[in-house]
Amino acid sequence: MLALIGVLTIATLLFFIMTKRMSPLVALIVIPIAGALLAGSGTDTAKYVVDGITKLAPMAAMFVFAICFFGVVTDAGMFDPIIRGILRMVGTSPVRIIIGTGVLALLAHLDGNGAVTFLITVPAMLPLFNKLGMDKRILVGITALSAGVNFLPWTGPMIRASAALNISTHDLFIPLIPAQICGLVFMVLMGYYWGKKEEKRLGL
Repeated sequence: MLALIGVLTIATLLFFIMTKRMSPLVALIVIPIAGALLAGSGTDTAKYVVDGITKLAPMAAMFVFAICFFGVVTDAGMFDPIIRGILRMVGTSPVRIIIGTGVLALLAHLDGNGAVTFLITVPAMLPLFNKLGMDKRILVGITALSAGVNFLPWTGPMIRASAALNISTHDLFIPLIPAQICGLVFMVLMGYYWGKKEEKRLGL
């Protein structure tokens, strides 16, 4: 019964946010509290809220610091030489362009924020894709593959998993390194495969 209430709470939360019937902030506060009361938590709900905030506060602070730090670094132009270097290296080869896009997305994902990754990677690489007539779905796909590796301890999924399992991000992160390496290799292989398909399609 408890699992069912949890699933219904999440489904209701998504429904209200996606249909814009509630602002995300209000929905994230009101609906989980309603779910807890429905599950019979009663006055213990306040205790659960405080315990949750206590557990999440250090991880949230690390996440906010990462976003602020890399936001300042990006605005200062630290990544600009890297982006120019990648653009020079990829040339007009679809294989190198797609793999280079993945590498750029990997660097842009240092702050753990998926939105920032797309905002840096897509505008930088889109002109090349347009110039060669390459499928822009590949641009989004390779960026998502690269960002999806979540290869740093302060990324959102890592922090959420750490909070849910009640273990430190370090203890969770270290055993995942082999899987993340496999994810990066898979990203490169998919980039090569998509690049070869585009070369064939474009007759290059």
